[in-house]
Amino acid sequence: MTAAGRSIGVTNWSGARDAVNHLLGLGHTRIGMVAGRSHSLAGAARLHGYRAALEEAGIGYDPAIVRSTDFDYDEALTATLHLLRAERRPTAVFAASDAQALGVLEAARQQGLRVPDDLAVMSFDDTLVAAMACPPLSAVRQPFEELGHEATRVLLQLSEGRRPASPRIELATELVLRTSTSVPRA
Repeated sequence: MTAAGRSIGVTNWSGARDAVNHLLGLGHTRIGMVAGRSHSLAGAARLHGYRAALEEAGIGYDPAIVRSTDFDYDEALTATLHLLRAERRPTAVFAASDAQALGVLEAARQQGLRVPDDLAVMSFDDTLVAAMACPPLSAVRQPFEELGHEATRVLLQLSEGRRPASPRIELATELVLRTSTSVPRA
């Protein structure tokens, strides 16, 4: 969110890094990503967080298992079908949004893969659909209510002629673990 040269957002980079670290901690080493478009600041930060976690774990970045789409179900479905048809498919996929993660789940279903047994799926956003998905999605939660409160506070300050203390406010994300992630099958 931006207002008069001020922006309010979340810790996209570290949230993505936390998500991939969770998958790494479960034992996944071949983790694909359905990323946002590079022109999206949030999408770019999430991709960089994904890459940082892999690098820190000593795992090379493989562009063959990364696809960039809009934060969109249909594009993510198509992109994930390509990932899952690869000669060495990923054992886990990190999606940069819940809408994309729903596309990942559908692609897995179409390929006869069970989540999380055959493919772990991790999302970013944790909107209402994440908990209602089948299976419910493990996700990086954005603090949407806090974002709204902070945006309102900044707008009120600006309307009173007061400048916020910082031009950029970032609110922390948190990991919410549900049943879409598990250890990879042997």
